[in-house]
Amino acid sequence: MKTKRPGKKTEGCNKVGNVSMSKTAVVTGGAKGIGKCIADEFRKRGVTVYVIDKSPGDHYAGDIADKAVLEAFAEKVIQECGGIDYLINNALPLMKGIDTCSYEEFQYALAVGVTAPFYLAKLFKPYFRDGASIINISSSRDRMSQPQTESYTAAKGGIAALTHALAVSLGGKVRVNSISPGWIDTGNNSFEGPDALQQPVGRVGNPMDIANMVMFLCSDQAGFITGENICIDGGMTKQMIYHDDYGWKYMERN
Repeated sequence: MKTKRPGKKTEGCNKVGNVSMSKTAVVTGGAKGIGKCIADEFRKRGVTVYVIDKSPGDHYAGDIADKAVLEAFAEKVIQECGGIDYLINNALPLMKGIDTCSYEEFQYALAVGVTAPFYLAKLFKPYFRDGASIINISSSRDRMSQPQTESYTAAKGGIAALTHALAVSLGGKVRVNSISPGWIDTGNNSFEGPDALQQPVGRVGNPMDIANMVMFLCSDQAGFITGENICIDGGMTKQMIYHDDYGWKYMERN
């Protein structure tokens, strides 16, 4: 990837010479849901945000499974801002199971969920500024599963492992952490009864539950945290479930 640092002011960053006067964040899959919430929170803090997403809109539109798209996107960010402070790998991999997922679809899920985060970290490696952070969005499915979710689960498990590998390789330069959301409602729905109460906190999560943790992990307050995976699931993965205990009932699958 060829890059150059422009000597004039360019769209997106305020510059004095080639020195950015604001921080820069990249958010993949940032057009909606958790990614949009994260991008909006950065903007509220005066951070210049670059979003890449497959859907059309007021952002860089492209498929992060495509190497050429990643290279062109990274080049744009570097040319306009000269450096990067935060990389949030949030884009959603395909979820299909062993009965229906083809070889090509499984490879695509891994390309979005694991390869793209790795390659973006590699492309931006020379341009991370002091105090930079990478936050990988994994899932509580990196440690537990439902039937027919292999492509998504493998991608989320991969990015959780990639997190501690990158944290070691980038030690002293970039802190790298991951977040594993549980059930996060992105549609402003209201959940009551069992849907809410099955979580020990008594409710379904929302995008701000994740965005708040991203903001913390990117802050100086988290300066001694790297290589960690933080599960934000209302305590669901910590709850022991046995048939006929505390109202839980096992039902055989058809």
